[in-house]
Amino acid sequence: MGIDVAQKELVVCLGRMHEDWSTELYAYKSFTNTSKGFLSLAQWVLKLMEPTVPIRFVMEATGVYHESLACYLADHSYCLSIVLPNKISNYARTLSVKTVTDKTASEAITLFGLERNLDDWKRPKPIFKRLRQLSRERNQLVQERTMVKNQLHAEQAESEPNVSSIKRIKQRILLLSKQEKAINEEIESLVKKEKTISQELTLLCTIPGIGPLTAATILAETNGFELVRNKRQLASYAGFDVKDKQSGTSVKGKTRISKKGNKYLRKAMHFPALSAIRHDERFRSIFARLVSKHGIKMKAAVAVQRKLLEMTYTVFKTQTAYNKNYLQEIEITRQSSRMEIA
Repeated sequence: MGIDVAQKELVVCLGRMHEDWSTELYAYKSFTNTSKGFLSLAQWVLKLMEPTVPIRFVMEATGVYHESLACYLADHSYCLSIVLPNKISNYARTLSVKTVTDKTASEAITLFGLERNLDDWKRPKPIFKRLRQLSRERNQLVQERTMVKNQLHAEQAESEPNVSSIKRIKQRILLLSKQEKAINEEIESLVKKEKTISQELTLLCTIPGIGPLTAATILAETNGFELVRNKRQLASYAGFDVKDKQSGTSVKGKTRISKKGNKYLRKAMHFPALSAIRHDERFRSIFARLVSKHGIKMKAAVAVQRKLLEMTYTVFKTQTAYNKNYLQEIEITRQSSRMEIA
């Protein structure tokens, strides 16, 4: 079942694949995006499906509107997959559908689910969901405070600044700073209550540039790397995967990252990467090598961001603290092995 999720409506399509690999779309219906609509959806599916045939629900990650239905299906032990919207839209283009409606969108999602081997979605742990909410709220506060500070600078730079306006702007900055501090304290309190999460954060913080807030954001946005199978998949999820356009000798576009992924993960890696470049020899050498290759500092910094994110996955999975001398130790071991063979 492919489900096109909107704020108030669920447009669904049922499909099946036969033994000759041909697909068939055979049922359509709309339901309200409420608990009552979820119950009606489940009852409707039971009437149309054979009891011995399992069903998989597939939907896009549409902001927050899909979360209630996803939790309902997970609580009732249904197989569920949630796919990034750009994957569905790219797939829909291959279908040559000229008319784009909620119905055609649900059809595309259904066909995508039939033709792909999708992972099961798992409900996020309560602490990861709470950390995600807090980290995103903090991110919005920091953005808003930056904007207000720019307003303060512009007001103070005028020939005849308004004293009362400056006073109110400064009060807003103090309020936003106070709220940010409250969020930081709440995050710290949450982490302290969970011993396992606290240990994992401490482990991630051994990586250069990674602090407690960044580590908490990474775990929250990836649900503790729940569905991440490898570093390449993690980079793609964050939008760090490379997009290249080349055809023959006449078409050669610039290589860049796709940015089609979790923007909060990408943003969380910006300042840690700059810190790692300054204070860690390994990441500084990576940055210098890439700058000498193409001369673009920002492009090299983005590569370090991806490398840092991949390093958090490695440290988390191996449960081993970051070792800045790891490469040197490996090289020494290899040289010793060569000498013994000789």
